[in-house]
Amino acid sequence: LAFQWSRTEPPQELIDLCSSDAYQPMVVFPASYAGSERQVLSAPPAGKPPLFIMLDGTWTEARKMFRKSPYLDALPVISVDLTRVSAYQLREAHADGQYCTAEVAIALLDGAGDTAAAQGLSDHFALFRERYLAGKPHHQGSITAAQAESV
Repeated sequence: LAFQWSRTEPPQELIDLCSSDAYQPMVVFPASYAGSERQVLSAPPAGKPPLFIMLDGTWTEARKMFRKSPYLDALPVISVDLTRVSAYQLREAHADGQYCTAEVAIALLDGAGDTAAAQGLSDHFALFRERYLAGKPHHQGSITAAQAESV
């Protein structure tokens, strides 16, 4: 599910999901931004299925959503520590350690034990990235080492 963010009028369906006993809601965000009073998780807890709340936008927008969403303040933060280099390549990251939403989602699914979903998303992400880059003028005409061997 996706919801439009609003500081003053949070989506009721999101509020209902977060208060449901059927899920364990958690906000996906770097631990360094969580206050000392906030629970920080490195992996989803066992028991209820996780409800990952991902603040999707530019880094500036995501920080704003995190700071200005009091209706999410009571939820724990789950922080994903990705050690590999981002494969995004569609936009330059402003700093090391920044990943696109799909890469974080893949790591979350993997950490939650849903390897089939993680692999499926990873495959779709790789295909999307490949096709997107192929359509960019500065990427057209380039040839990879694997392609060069088959020529």
